[in-house]
Amino acid sequence: MSRDDRTPHTDAPEGIERLQKVLAAAGVGSRRACEDLIFRRRVTVNGRVAQLGDKVDPASAVIHVDGERLVTDTRLVYLAMNKPRGVVSTMADEKGRTALADFLGNRVEQRVYHVGRLDADSEGLLLLTNDGTLAHRLMHPSYGVPKTYLCEVSGPIPRNLGKRLMAGVELEDGPAKVDSFRVVDTLGRTAQVELTLHEGRKHIVRRILAEAGHPVSRLVRTSIGPIRLGDLRAGRTRRLTNAEVAALFKAVGD
Repeated sequence: MSRDDRTPHTDAPEGIERLQKVLAAAGVGSRRACEDLIFRRRVTVNGRVAQLGDKVDPASAVIHVDGERLVTDTRLVYLAMNKPRGVVSTMADEKGRTALADFLGNRVEQRVYHVGRLDADSEGLLLLTNDGTLAHRLMHPSYGVPKTYLCEVSGPIPRNLGKRLMAGVELEDGPAKVDSFRVVDTLGRTAQVELTLHEGRKHIVRRILAEAGHPVSRLVRTSIGPIRLGDLRAGRTRRLTNAEVAALFKAVGD
């Protein structure tokens, strides 16, 4: 036990804790390992290099370890969900349709909100959180967070479709284009294509492909920024790791 850990905390205001204790509670490592990180100047608090003996409020301090944001407010929740087809992208639905909260049950005590939307006929990755600041940045087009989709469309796919979509197509509410495009598989008159874009207009993926002459019969969102759907089963949720949360903050410039 370090000398710092033996020192009584009675003089600290409520909610203020020693930095190494906060880091350890966030899963960085043991208190001794966290002390070493602080000693080696690898930790910053509110933009300032931390020092041994620093005390912080874990609910409000902005802490970075090796340049990556570390969330220490235990009230904040970050979840990935695989939304099934037929489920509306609301936490509760006034029409009685199956909604996102129906899949959470009592496993999440905090009230969370979905980041962005998927229409009822679409499926795949949604992020759920009660971190309003991060959610706003992930949804705002100025931050340019990319989203990737796997789509089943009518074929055959012409060789120049990718170039056409990346150059942009004209929609009724203005031009739209994708960041990347590739054909994943072809089977008879249908094909699987993957595309990435960073804007979030309503039904934008379906509208782009329909305008190009390839209407979508199935759409699955496979990633949002650095977070991937992976093998998460339909209707299931999982908590994001510290590294994934840090990657999300980095994606929005924090």
